Amino acid sequence: MAFESVVTQVSLAMISFSANVLSACAGGGAGLVQLPALILLGLPFSMALATHKLASVALGLGAGLRHVQEKSLKTGLAFFILGFGLPGVFLGARLAIFIPSEVGTTTLGLLTFCIGLYSIKRPQLGTSDKLPKMGLIRWLIGGLILFLIGVLNGSFSSGTGLFVTLWLVRYFGLSYAQSVAYTLILVGLFWNGTGALVLGLRGEIKWGWLPMLIAGSFIGGYTGAQLSLSKGSRLVKRSFEIISLLMGASLMLRRFF
Repeated sequence: MAFESVVTQVSLAMISFSANVLSACAGGGAGLVQLPALILLGLPFSMALATHKLASVALGLGAGLRHVQEKSLKTGLAFFILGFGLPGVFLGARLAIFIPSEVGTTTLGLLTFCIGLYSIKRPQLGTSDKLPKMGLIRWLIGGLILFLIGVLNGSFSSGTGLFVTLWLVRYFGLSYAQSVAYTLILVGLFWNGTGALVLGLRGEIKWGWLPMLIAGSFIGGYTGAQLSLSKGSRLVKRSFEIISLLMGASLMLRRFF
């Protein structure tokens, strides 16, 4: 293996590990680091996106393994999130071709930046579990928003996991630590897995880079999940806010560069 190839492979592993540790702590945002890095390493955008999507499934596996060991998820809520979210992902994937790229990216960036500010302005938000009473109407409203976030997930490249995390905190009353567990496993594994499958069928994947990216994603996801479980919701909340602000600013600036 040539020296340049060795350096590239080591760089991929380090980038993937770092990005996914942060993502596992914050409940999303791996694309903030990993996607631009793949482009800087020489991949065209479409191939970088497809490769990133497929590698990010390993984040869900790594984080999922750690959270399953802790029994962090309730089966009923997990199926509820999948039941409403996955149809949105399918619809979003079909609508993506009709959405102007610049408009969509800028809008997503603004929304992501705003949810970071929203969390900062509410210091006690998501630091403990305060489950509200859930009637039929409240469940339907919660599911509708998850469906709409799923549409965003299918339409855009990154950032929507943060939306799911905040919605589970704000509406369903979960702590940040609990919300991140649901987001990493259900969005990272199943929602992103669906997107990766569609993109993979188009043949736009850099297969030679995947082993290191997947290894970094899996180990980073497991490590980040361990940190979130051991340090509690306050660390996760701060990580969420930092990643939201950085990702939001990055997406808005992408329009101009």
